[in-house]
Amino acid sequence: MYSFKNDYSEGAHLRILNALIETNLEQDEGYGEDRYSQKAKEFIKDKLGRPDVDIHFISGGTQTNLIAISAFLRPHEAAIAVSSGHILGHETGAIEATGHKILSVEGRDGKLSPTDIQEVLDGHPDEHMVKPKLVYISNSTEIGSIYSKQELQSLHDFCQKNQLILYMDGARLGSALCSEENDLQLSDLPALLDAFYIGGTKNGALLGEALVISTKSLKEDFRYHIKQKGALLAKGRLMGIQFLELFRDDLFFDLAIHANKTAGMLREELKILNIELLTHSPTNQVFPILPNSVITVLQNKFSFHIWEKVDSDTSGIRLVTSWATKEEEVVSFIEELRSLLT
Repeated sequence: MYSFKNDYSEGAHLRILNALIETNLEQDEGYGEDRYSQKAKEFIKDKLGRPDVDIHFISGGTQTNLIAISAFLRPHEAAIAVSSGHILGHETGAIEATGHKILSVEGRDGKLSPTDIQEVLDGHPDEHMVKPKLVYISNSTEIGSIYSKQELQSLHDFCQKNQLILYMDGARLGSALCSEENDLQLSDLPALLDAFYIGGTKNGALLGEALVISTKSLKEDFRYHIKQKGALLAKGRLMGIQFLELFRDDLFFDLAIHANKTAGMLREELKILNIELLTHSPTNQVFPILPNSVITVLQNKFSFHIWEKVDSDTSGIRLVTSWATKEEEVVSFIEELRSLLT
């Protein structure tokens, strides 16, 4: 059974595994102070064009969101997130467990706009309620949509005007930046965001995310927060080595391009079969609406998530491709689907 459930079913790109093996018996500093982590940070800063940012390697996305958001907020402050946001639905209340409320907004296409945020500010006018302070967005979003440069600029300007922190979850940032519809560059992000992370777990690494902090006031004592939350790994070099390989050249982007390409193959074939999609997603997630009877048979050969029920006879499923998705498996899925529909 081939899996289209997620983009982390496979291990890691062979170059990363080889680098880990080749450096395995070398001795180095712990807790991310090793030469590989430092060199990886230099490479990322060079790609960002911003030597002044702080970069921290953290093992996973939920842990990164938890540490960053709880560190950035004072006890009475809250985060704003779209209703489909990862911190709302798929992180087991991690943010709330640190004492911070998440204020949910419906948004549109999985994205927030200044109008959405203004509604939250208007509804929280005084000290009898939590104070909205941080705006959480994802790129790409939970439903595969992406932010344009203008959309991100508008959010940035609004947050600056209202003294809000703009934070971006970048678990699938590679896929977003490599989308054919994208007009953002990695180097645009430090000027538009107070903090964001570059996802490695879902883009060819064994594990790890690179948190980038652009705003000076958020940088102070951040390693204390990482340590207190149990994320300052003694063998931090394991993440440094991986990000060194991802950003030594364009491997990070090459892997995201492959994920998007295989998702594009799915979309093209679904279009030919006149299959409607739940949402417009130009990244590595595809959401076709299929008859429930067809879904049941497909599940005998392929694994995927049933995303939502559309009506009594049909449901939307989520197909996710990865840096390692085999093109022949995409072809096999489409052939099976075609045979069931005809």
